[in-house]
Amino acid sequence: MSTQTPVRGHYASEDPLWVKVVVVTLVALFLTLLLILPLVTVFSEALKRGVGPALEALGTYDAVSAIKLTLTAAAIAVPLNAVFGVCAAWAIAKHEFPGKSILISLIDLPFSVSPVVAGLIYVLVFGAQGWFGEFLLEHDWRIIFALPGIVLATIFVTFPFVARELIPLMQAQGAAEEEAAVSMGAGGLTTFWRVTAPNIRLGLLYGVLLCNARAMGEFGAVSVVSGHIRGLTDTMPLHVEILYNEYDFVGAFAVAGLLCLLALLTLVAKTVLEMLHPGVKTRSAH
Repeated sequence: MSTQTPVRGHYASEDPLWVKVVVVTLVALFLTLLLILPLVTVFSEALKRGVGPALEALGTYDAVSAIKLTLTAAAIAVPLNAVFGVCAAWAIAKHEFPGKSILISLIDLPFSVSPVVAGLIYVLVFGAQGWFGEFLLEHDWRIIFALPGIVLATIFVTFPFVARELIPLMQAQGAAEEEAAVSMGAGGLTTFWRVTAPNIRLGLLYGVLLCNARAMGEFGAVSVVSGHIRGLTDTMPLHVEILYNEYDFVGAFAVAGLLCLLALLTLVAKTVLEMLHPGVKTRSAH
């Protein structure tokens, strides 16, 4: 009987010191150039003339309106996407049905379609010359160049995030617990609230954080459907563009700095969630 000496595997930790130094240095340079320096620039430009002018720029009517509109659109879009994400993930992970692969492809659609194209689609459907334009004008219903259009565009670009966090999580958990609950006489809603919901709550929170971050920072789709009406339909990203084009750099960077702070708060919440509950970090397709 012949014996073979097992081949010793090669691990990254066994790489030479110079390889580790080069890799870490390249990563640090990359993060510095593309992440840290831009953030430092945003806050330094916002505070270039002091805290007073920055706060004054944030307190203008147009800035306050943009902040309120951004938060309102996110407050509407994120809960709707959370509900859709839970329902879609539950259907895909727990059930077999015709068109399942099509549903998965449709969920991934916003990842492959340009946000500008998505906004243009809503203009072609709900605009004055669109499919429903005449009907909307007759009833004095405004969708494009108003809050409903901004919410629709925001929902479109953000709806995959919650579903894509929950689908692999639910698939990994399987349906054994739900089947056991049903066999004991529990109904569908009872099974969901008592069994499924507790198992997915952390993954749901993780997806909601990502969805909210994207919703507040969306530019392309919202830019097409908003009409850029100052004080009415400009969100924070659009307001930053307007101020920058008008050479109001302090105002532009002040609003951009507020956006960065919101994004950093989301990142901190996401990091804390991963540290407290490592299992929430799922292998999502995006």
